[in-house]
Amino acid sequence: MTQTPNKPAFLNIDTSATGRRWVGPSVEEDRLAEAMAQATALPAPLCRTLVKRGVTADGADAYLAPTLRDLLPDPHEMRDMEKAATRFLQAVKAHEKIAIFADYDVDGGSSAALLICWLRDMGLQSTLYIPDRIDEGYGPNDEAMSALAANHDLIICVDCGTLSHGPIDAASAADVIVLDHHLGGETLPNALAVVNPNRQDESGDLGHLCAAGVVFLMLVEANRQMKTDGAKGPDLMAMLDLVALATVADVAPLIGVNRALVRQGLTVMGRRQRIGITALADVAGMSEAPSSYHLGFLLGPRVNAGGRIGKADLGARLLANDNKIEAAAMAAKLDELNTERREVETAVRDLALEQAEQRGHDAPLVWAAGKNWHPGVVGIVASRLKDAANRPAVVIGIDEDGNGKGSGRSVSGIDLGAAIQRLASEGLIVKGGGHKMAAGLSVDGDKVDAAMARLGELLAKQGADKIGPADLKLDGVLMPGAATVELVKQIDQAGPFGAGAPAPRFAFPDVQILFAKQVGANHLKLTFGDGLGARIDAISFGAMDGPLGPMLTGHNGARFHLAGRLEINTWQGRQSVQLRLEDAAPAA
Repeated sequence: MTQTPNKPAFLNIDTSATGRRWVGPSVEEDRLAEAMAQATALPAPLCRTLVKRGVTADGADAYLAPTLRDLLPDPHEMRDMEKAATRFLQAVKAHEKIAIFADYDVDGGSSAALLICWLRDMGLQSTLYIPDRIDEGYGPNDEAMSALAANHDLIICVDCGTLSHGPIDAASAADVIVLDHHLGGETLPNALAVVNPNRQDESGDLGHLCAAGVVFLMLVEANRQMKTDGAKGPDLMAMLDLVALATVADVAPLIGVNRALVRQGLTVMGRRQRIGITALADVAGMSEAPSSYHLGFLLGPRVNAGGRIGKADLGARLLANDNKIEAAAMAAKLDELNTERREVETAVRDLALEQAEQRGHDAPLVWAAGKNWHPGVVGIVASRLKDAANRPAVVIGIDEDGNGKGSGRSVSGIDLGAAIQRLASEGLIVKGGGHKMAAGLSVDGDKVDAAMARLGELLAKQGADKIGPADLKLDGVLMPGAATVELVKQIDQAGPFGAGAPAPRFAFPDVQILFAKQVGANHLKLTFGDGLGARIDAISFGAMDGPLGPMLTGHNGARFHLAGRLEINTWQGRQSVQLRLEDAAPAA
């Protein structure tokens, strides 16, 4: 995250085309990777990846083939789990009326779909309620919970509810179960059960689970209780596609059981048996086996689009849908909304970046606020600010009545959710919360400046003001001739890659640009080689908006060090290696 000036720059690149310092493996990592390669006969690039994950030679085989049997925790490790599953099954057996109150993002929608599909397999219908982002905001509210309680026996809040003391009190006519993962406060709401690995009285060992992971574990416990009673529950393995989608889209770290959940979920998704996800994949133009990239950048944004700028429950209803005609129509609508979302996002992003640059990127907090900025895109724009400055970022939209709704994104090592929760306890914001890497807040428009100043102070105490420009961390060097399809497939066995487990990044030293041109509005496509006959195609998205694209298209025969992540490109049934190019520097 921060620069490490005492360690020599990798390939002597102190400042690359994108302004970053290249950092390679440590001497110890090199030694361990070499020893692992000798002991296991695995390729050295794969061994480098495993060593960075803390994997030993003895544990390599198990890591490369993660199984839920080995990694799935006992649901009882979480407080209130047995109580929640027991009450849930009581409602199922008695055919009670069950309502599901979910957040409007992918995690909330997937969590709701898990419960809806499980109950449907048991022959039961449930009521789905997802609040409108603009009219109701995040989480349960008094009016909605009271109305649901008047007509239902059990309300299950998913991906929300841990801080909803008042709304849950308003639902006193029904039992309430909370299945959540957001940071808990000092006290819990008056619910029958609050299952949340990030409660303050939990160990935090399962804190990396998203809400869908928590819901899945509750269903594991429910099936277990049914089996004890001689009954059989629905097939949970077939539901892992929903858990995988939520885990990746919610940027949960792909470590521990999350890695197994996503790996297995991608396999399930590849069978194209869930009608809603299949319709979404088709409208997104997915023509290859799903990967974590597809979940995070193709499917996730489309599911989210309904909650951001359309009908809040559209994504969840699509994920739970079992009618092909209805699913196709919903997927088409979400695709349309996603296009509209991108246009809205671009307008807000440009204004926010300009405002943040005027304040400077060296503060512990980078933030921007504007009137009538759509609350559905402030989280995405905050992520853009965070990437641009390598600092925690908050973006706030203020409506005509002076009410501000904002979203924040953090960087590794800085707990944004706890800091925003502190703001709420100090009365500087109306409400707020989240987790370490992402959080939301509501604030009066006339208190925005004071609230952001205080948030900056809190983040500075965590060291956010001392973060330097992001280093480009590399796993080693490769020559074009060594980057084969077989090698990429072997490296992929160390995946899935994503948050908390980035794909390995390699440098190709002293290569020649054989072909380079702009494609689309701002992307770069090129081919490079080592002069010995081996060549690799590369793609760099958005490269023409910065210095990278112009430098490589105007290479004039110069040689470069290139850096990026390897992937397999499939075209007309033929597979080839492609580099997702991230950075470059002139070769001395």
